[in-house]
Amino acid sequence: MINTFGDIFKVQDLKRKIGFTFLILAVYRVGTTVPLPGVNAGALQAFFARQEGVMGFLNMFSGGAMERLSIFALGVMPYINASIIMSLLQTAVPYLEKLSKEGAPGREKITRMTRYATLIIGSVQAFGLTYWIQSMKSPGGEAVLMFTSFGFRLLLVVTMLTGTMLVMWLGEQITESGIGNGISLIIFAGIVAGFPSGLQNTYSLLRTDEISLFGLALIGIFMLAILALTVFIEEAQRRIPIQYAQRVVGRKVYGGQSTYLPLKVESSGVIAVIFAMAFMSFPLMIGQFFPGSALFEKIQVFFSPGNMVYIVVYAVLIVAFCYFYTLLTFDPKNIADNLKKSGGFIPGVRPGEQTANKIKTVMYRIILVGAIFVVFIAIVPMILRNFNMPFYFGGTALLIIVGVALDTMGQVESQLIMRHYDGLLKKSRLKGRYFNIK
Repeated sequence: MINTFGDIFKVQDLKRKIGFTFLILAVYRVGTTVPLPGVNAGALQAFFARQEGVMGFLNMFSGGAMERLSIFALGVMPYINASIIMSLLQTAVPYLEKLSKEGAPGREKITRMTRYATLIIGSVQAFGLTYWIQSMKSPGGEAVLMFTSFGFRLLLVVTMLTGTMLVMWLGEQITESGIGNGISLIIFAGIVAGFPSGLQNTYSLLRTDEISLFGLALIGIFMLAILALTVFIEEAQRRIPIQYAQRVVGRKVYGGQSTYLPLKVESSGVIAVIFAMAFMSFPLMIGQFFPGSALFEKIQVFFSPGNMVYIVVYAVLIVAFCYFYTLLTFDPKNIADNLKKSGGFIPGVRPGEQTANKIKTVMYRIILVGAIFVVFIAIVPMILRNFNMPFYFGGTALLIIVGVALDTMGQVESQLIMRHYDGLLKKSRLKGRYFNIK
């Protein structure tokens, strides 16, 4: 494994990509510490000291920028919301569906539309956030926002919107010139950056005897088990056997070999989880336009992580987005047609429509299995937190961390294999890239 990491630094292009990725992430982290103008830092700190649940939810996607009210306070949330809307519209609007099938030119047009949608959604969310900031007061009654004129609020909106578009651009730069998915890595960096404070809080609980050493050990074992389960479900796949017919050309025989079609159990990766969390943020964002109202208070209660309504809706959304994203990106008919053209077939199944139906049936079943596992991992830590168990890394954060890490490692591995080096995952203790689910 150490030799494999050494191989990374032998490939100049790969070394450049990784260095560029770290540079962009460093720029993003610096941006999360730059506060908005006119914010009273002391009052802000006192205000957030008594906040729970909702702020942790919104803070995850902004990498801590929300609780600091930095220029990146909105984070990638507007972009994710825009991506959800565009993905839904691709299944409902024929023009967008046609664009999605036109290859690179079509995807470029959809990307441009997503950016415009991000601008619109970001503007609405920024205005809502300024209303909420204006209502913030410390326990002593000191206002967080020093100036409340409309012109100053407009300045805050422009600043936050610029920050959001910059974060989106940084993510795109990582995707195009670095390693991994840029937006996912930005979320990943924000979660990991909060790890030291999580450890510090846990140590404080241990020092004040709010949790015993034995209890902490049990929590650690449980988290390791959840981590192992997360890796397992992210890497598990169902393999459908494929046989290729023999062809005789002259005196040579071609084909006849056996292989398999790998279908990932959790094919949506972290996308379904991120989409579900972003969707859950809609009511919170709407509630920001009504600070101090009974409606906003109810929204905070019902959509706070750990609340039963939140858990049920969140679980349903994860399952729905697992199916939606997989069906959006996976076309059984196209796979069946390609197999038929290349002389491949599933033993006992006729090529063409029956093969497509077979693949679709298997895919539906394993999507459900994967979705149930994801829901379990996402909500169990939430439930345990209600019993005052200190889980800094919730199930959702853990899914994002593992999913993004494995995806990025997979891209690094592909780059190494292209240049005739052994991959990262193949030389690790995992004897293969995937676990096969029968």
